[in-house]
Amino acid sequence: MLQIDDIRAAAARLDGQVLRTPCVESRTLSQLTGCQVFLKFENLQYTASFKERGACNKLAQLTPEESARGVIAMSAGNHAQGVAYHAQRLGLRAVIVMPRFTPGVKIERTRGFGAEVVLHGDTLDEARAHARHLAEQQGLVFVHPYDDEAIAAGQGTVGLEMLADVPGLDILVVAVGGGGLIGGIATAAKALKPGIEVIGVQTERFPAMVNAIKGTRHPQGSSTIAEGIAVGTPGEINLPLVRERVDDLLLVDEGDIEQAIVMLLEIEKTLVEGAGAAGLAALLKHPRRFAGRRVGLVLSGGNIDPMLLASIIERGMVRAGRLARIAVNARDVPGNLARITALVAEAGANIDEVHHQRAFTLLAAQNVEIELVLQTRGREHVKQVIDALDAAGFDAHEQ
Repeated sequence: MLQIDDIRAAAARLDGQVLRTPCVESRTLSQLTGCQVFLKFENLQYTASFKERGACNKLAQLTPEESARGVIAMSAGNHAQGVAYHAQRLGLRAVIVMPRFTPGVKIERTRGFGAEVVLHGDTLDEARAHARHLAEQQGLVFVHPYDDEAIAAGQGTVGLEMLADVPGLDILVVAVGGGGLIGGIATAAKALKPGIEVIGVQTERFPAMVNAIKGTRHPQGSSTIAEGIAVGTPGEINLPLVRERVDDLLLVDEGDIEQAIVMLLEIEKTLVEGAGAAGLAALLKHPRRFAGRRVGLVLSGGNIDPMLLASIIERGMVRAGRLARIAVNARDVPGNLARITALVAEAGANIDEVHHQRAFTLLAAQNVEIELVLQTRGREHVKQVIDALDAAGFDAHEQ
């Protein structure tokens, strides 16, 4: 099994090759969650993910003969960029197999690191099988995203750094996909501080590690905003590490992750992807589990699609009441729409959208339903707008 000496050796190889990211307290998140929160900013790595730690450690240990042959990996995201970047840095040939559904921005970014990108398959399994085939056909070294001791040792350097910077941590909270990151971190943390707790977090849509460790039968979904931990089968070498060295595994839902992404962006001014926000999502969903403790969260990556991010921000504004939809029933006479918009403006809200509905309504024919999408300061402000409309004789309600 992986040991602390393997991780220390990895740290020596990584020295000067990857960023030693900061691990600092977030006072605002600490106040909001009821525990002392320390954030490990792995989203600041050059490829915006911890994945390059494992990739660098793996590639640095290749024999001259293996280096001459080159490497191949299968990934739709962060692992691809980590392998491509460090292969380029070391002067190695790198082939990355990506499924056909991979967003164009990730394909181009991987190519930008000098990798040969092969698009194959409509599923991750099909892409993985093709990568194995190419590895055998062309004599390339296959670099697995998580089921490899060298990869897990590289990821474990995150734990070494966190405890070096904040020795008083009581709990480490780590997102779990295949288990390489948490397996490495738990190995380092338990060796340095046996009493520390290590807690893994999975999305409810991909609970493979939870099912494997706890013997549960949670169903697996088909998609998640935390695609970085959307793994159907845990790594074989990582299962015993998690079973022996991880204290608990928690599940979070999509809404928890969305809320955490928005909070980190708004409060910490830092951009994380779904998997990177899973740790904070666990604190928000299970506050009693962490109350009063010193908790280290790994912000594992920051590669998120801009369109998805825009949607998450908008949905977060809706949940907070800062984007609200109200319906106003009024007589269909000239000037009423102007009166309604003037009342909304006087109440301090900004109108985003207006829908003037005559035909598709159950109101009397002489009436009209006006739907407004408003930018507000929050739920109390929405109530103030509705009260102002009601006081002026309009029938208003939130939808």
